Amino acid sequence: MTQKKSIINHDDVKAALQHDTDFRQPLIQRIVQEVLEVEMEQCLHASKGERTDARLGYRSGYYSRRLITRVGQIELRVPQDRQGHFRTEVFERYQRSEKALVAAMVEMYVQGVSTRKVKAVTEELCGHEFSADAISHINHRLDAELQKWAERKLDEDYPYLILDARYEKVREDGVIRSRAVLIALGINGEGRRRVLAVELANRESATSWQDFLVRLKQRGLSGVLLAITDDHPGLKQAVAEVLPMAAWQRC
Repeated sequence: MTQKKSIINHDDVKAALQHDTDFRQPLIQRIVQEVLEVEMEQCLHASKGERTDARLGYRSGYYSRRLITRVGQIELRVPQDRQGHFRTEVFERYQRSEKALVAAMVEMYVQGVSTRKVKAVTEELCGHEFSADAISHINHRLDAELQKWAERKLDEDYPYLILDARYEKVREDGVIRSRAVLIALGINGEGRRRVLAVELANRESATSWQDFLVRLKQRGLSGVLLAITDDHPGLKQAVAEVLPMAAWQRC
């Protein structure tokens, strides 16, 4: 398959996500919370409710802690143990490396959240190495937060809509396959770009683009005056059918 030139640059997607508080704030809050939980599990040598001879102590609830970040204030529940042995370096290290963390969180979403990437972030954040199982556990818990962002309501008009796809290698059931990644960038009335949707499809086709645009409209996409795409016939057909009031322009 010939690799086509994408009209939506990888760096453009990252830049837009870096300014999208709705994406960054809950994601960063969730991953810092999960790091605290994993730290406690490693301190006690046991997870919540686990019966094991290796356990070194027991939990004793949480206390609340607010952290002021570049993406706004996040609320955390810091675990405690009965013996008072648990200490975390998260807050001190977070304040020192927050900028790198924000960039890494965006990179994880754009590239696909992988164990290797999350492992690098958490090691830099907390100053010690986590096991692969612990990082996989964090990854699975992130899925719900990413899904919430992907399904969020769109509550403003986007007069300009940029649509494109790129092909990426995806591991599924142990097999590497080439999958299309459908991307929508919206530009609002103030000229700000927003990543509206990023979805996998088996390939670019009129049907996959129609489904993609229908889901965008169901989430509240409105006010589109101009759709900008390449000359892919299936994409042009989908825009004409789902966004009939929008003018079309080839990139």
